[in-house]
Order: sequence, then C-alpha cells, then structure tokens
Amino acid sequence: MDVVSALRTFLRVAQTRSFSAAAIDLNLTQPAVSRQVSALEAHLRTRLLHRTTSALALTVEGEQILPMALRVVEAVEALSEASGTEGATVSGKVRLSLPTPLGLFIGDRLARLLESHPSLAVDLILREEPSDLVADAIDLEVRLGPVGDSSLICRRIGWTTAFLVASPCYLEGRDTPRAPQDIRDHRCICYSRAGDGRSWSFSDGADDVVLRVEPRLVANNSMAVHRATLAGAGLAVLSHILAGPDIEKGRLVKVMPDFPPTRLPINVVYPTRKNMPLRVTTVLDFLVQSVRDDALMAA
Repeated sequence: MDVVSALRTFLRVAQTRSFSAAAIDLNLTQPAVSRQVSALEAHLRTRLLHRTTSALALTVEGEQILPMALRVVEAVEALSEASGTEGATVSGKVRLSLPTPLGLFIGDRLARLLESHPSLAVDLILREEPSDLVADAIDLEVRLGPVGDSSLICRRIGWTTAFLVASPCYLEGRDTPRAPQDIRDHRCICYSRAGDGRSWSFSDGADDVVLRVEPRLVANNSMAVHRATLAGAGLAVLSHILAGPDIEKGRLVKVMPDFPPTRLPINVVYPTRKNMPLRVTTVLDFLVQSVRDDALMAA
C-alpha cells in the first residue's frame, strides 16, 4: 500500500466529509477512494471514519491522526519540490479563507495567478469567523485584528482601512455627525464579525475613541451591512473595498472624516512554516503582494 497516497486521500475525505467529493478532487473513482481509506484503517489497525448512508464523521482516532497526516503529506510534497528542478511546477489545491471584503478583493485578482500556474487550484472560502485550520484543512487564513491562538504562525501583511458611511437619502434632513458622540442620535447598522459588533472605535490620529452603539440592525455578513447602508437604513462602518466605489459614485457619503475608524492589522495565519508546499507559498506570496499593492492597506 502507498501510505502517503492513502493519507492524502484520507485528508481530502476528512475535509469534504464525502467520498464522492474527494474522488472528484483527486481524479479517482469513489470505490478507489473507499478502498484507500479502508486500507489505511487496516494498516493503522483503527477506524478513522464513522460511515452511515447519510453522513460521514471522523472518529476520535481520526481526529488525532488528522494533523499528523497533514504534516506527513506536506513533508513529502516539500521533498519532491526540493529534489526537482529549479522550475518546479506549482500544482495542487490551496484552501484560502478570507473575510468577505478581502475575499472579493482577492477574487478579482486571482485570474492572473491561475493563468500563471495552470496546475494550481484555489478553494476561496469567505468566512466571517476564524476557522479550525487543521480540522477544516485550511492552508492559509486571513484574520483581522489580534490573533489569540499562539500555536499558529502569524504574519502581518497590512492594515485595514474603513469608513463611517451613510447614503445621501439617509442623511437628508439629518445633522451629519462630526464627532463620535454625535453618532448616538443616529440609526446604526452593525457588523457582528467575531463578537457582538456593538462597539465602534475611531481615531483622531493620536487617541482612539471607543463608542458603544445601540444598532437598529445587526448582520453577521459585511455584504448585508453594505446593502442595507446603500438602501438608507443608517450609518455603518465599511471596508474601503466595499465602500470606495460607492463613495466615488456618490451612492455613499463618507461621514466624520476627522475621526476615521481605527485601523486593524491584517494577519495571515497558517499551521506551520515547516515544509510548506510550493503551492501554498505561491499563494501566500500572491496574497501578500496583492495587499501591498493597495495603498489603503499597505501603509
């Protein structure tokens, strides 16, 4: 039995929770995937997956083996790349998790990366909350703000830029806020990423002002906040990626420019820097350069 191949198949089944989906990803038949996993279980003398007609789940032993299997496969891939020619082919699939605005930003730019590397595939995952990188088989994830998990490799690649905005129809007939305390007289739309979303932080260049707001609308997706703001539902703090084009076209108005929202670090996290496959380092380099090419995130 090819243990490395079986481990690679097990990882894909664990990630997709489906033999048929793993078979498609690996360009194998479903019976072949099932045979490889069964052979691996026989080799390790333990059951790795619970199988029913309607569901698939990892056993306790499967959960324990998952990170070790990932390290073995990554080490073998790194060995193959190191022993190859200088122009080694970038191939395989990379799972990249991003907050929605940055996911849209990167999605607009992925075509040139994929064109440069025909054998590379990217799973772009737009996720508002942090992932379990190992359990979800995530290769790279971008997180905004401090990263609390000290077991992960964390690399800061830029800074967020956001604006307090509202639609012209909402502001019509109302006093436009000039300082954070003025916001209390307005309807607010809050984005609840990684928390309750009911505290906004602004900076005058020297100090941060944290304001507790009482929102009329809370959403756990930034696109929903964006659309509600365009519709005139109230004030919102939006990434420049979402708000910038609407500000240019006059569909949104930048409010309180002397007190912009506090900037947050943009961090990319990954399980380990050891034996990173060429496919992962290629996507990481592309991600870093894309963020640095945007003046509002690079500074």
